[in-house]
Amino acid sequence: MSQHQPVQPKSVLRGHRAQVHATVFMKSNQRLASGDADGFVVLWDLTIMRPRAVWRAHTNAILGIAGWGDDKIITHGRDNRLVVWKLGSQDEIAMSTALPLDEFAPDRPKPWVLHILEVNTMNFCSFASCTTRPDTTREELLIAVPNTLETEAIDIFQLPSQSRQHTINLGGKTEKKGMVMSLGLFWYEGYLTLTAAYESGLVVVARFGRNETWDILYRTQVHNHPVLSLDVAPHRGFFLTSGAEAIIAKHPIPAATTLPSQEPQHPRQTDNRDTTTANSSPLSVSLPSEPKQPGPVIETQPLKTIDTKHSGQQGLRIRSDGKIFATAGWDSKVRIYSTKTMSELAVLKWHEVGCYTVAFATLDGGQAPDPVEPSTSRAEASERSENRAVGTETAGNEEATVVAVHTKLGQLNVKDRRIKMVKEAHWLAAGSKDGKISLWDIY
Repeated sequence: MSQHQPVQPKSVLRGHRAQVHATVFMKSNQRLASGDADGFVVLWDLTIMRPRAVWRAHTNAILGIAGWGDDKIITHGRDNRLVVWKLGSQDEIAMSTALPLDEFAPDRPKPWVLHILEVNTMNFCSFASCTTRPDTTREELLIAVPNTLETEAIDIFQLPSQSRQHTINLGGKTEKKGMVMSLGLFWYEGYLTLTAAYESGLVVVARFGRNETWDILYRTQVHNHPVLSLDVAPHRGFFLTSGAEAIIAKHPIPAATTLPSQEPQHPRQTDNRDTTTANSSPLSVSLPSEPKQPGPVIETQPLKTIDTKHSGQQGLRIRSDGKIFATAGWDSKVRIYSTKTMSELAVLKWHEVGCYTVAFATLDGGQAPDPVEPSTSRAEASERSENRAVGTETAGNEEATVVAVHTKLGQLNVKDRRIKMVKEAHWLAAGSKDGKISLWDIY
């Protein structure tokens, strides 16, 4: 029998009464924001593992949370609202720290509301955001959400103006894609780029071209069930999706290349071309037509797909160095994978019920040691005992991290030492149906 005990989380944050749906690290990893199914948001101070601000942001479940600069938080709830709150360090002083578990707490004050967008939340799809230009600061944002009327379409709003900039329907209107399930929005090679995943399992990449139209660059359907989560690599070289089945797929983000469009690249183009020919008059057919503009090449092959044998992995997130990613499992386990090989590196088991969300702390400069790739013998052992394998792989890394940190902290006071350790820790947070958040220090 192995002498290694199953690895345990570094800390557990208890305070939510309902299941935790969203987590995100903020403010140089000194804060962790979590949102639950009752609409509560808790802002945790990780230097002391205590709440700094607690308020009910929405009257229904939280779908997503993100930080905006140093003093703003964006929350997206199933009450059809996306809200931007002002909550800087000074604003935390006036906030309640009574956790949602405290049913008899007095009314908790809310942060100052900066913006409210009325949005569609029937899809269970959280928002995506990016700056308005690739070379600008985060004073202005673009927000992508499912369209208010059509669940297959996507709206992009601009903040702070709250104006709608785009309404996008990727593909033909007769195509049965189902609801939008997950979104990504970012700048790539100077173009605004959108990744979208649908209820049917379809995954699409589109860019806003210089002709002010949304061109599809990639589309595939490796999932045969709804896509549960999507995340784009920090360097924009690829993105990952996980479905309700056991498939995790790695997709390309194509560069902008074109081919002559004699052959249709998309079903919608085929329909439009046939309709034009059928309705043309004899005179118009006999006249010379203008040369067709070349259309974008549509790639259809993913980079890699794996069958993990574990259905219901959601909340997929890639770490800021792009080397590993994690998923939250309906089977209560958090799994860590290599982005390069897509092989399973570790399984974290502490919660007794399903996990819904994971979040990585941002690493300083995006640098981190390479994760240990499991050998064949270790992979076989992992199948027999996942927890024992995790303990073996993680223990050595934890010891090395502790030694390295202590050599740097000898001359700091207690407060500064805690801040430094939190900023440099390789945190992974996992939120569960049990209302608890486990914090792990990995790789």
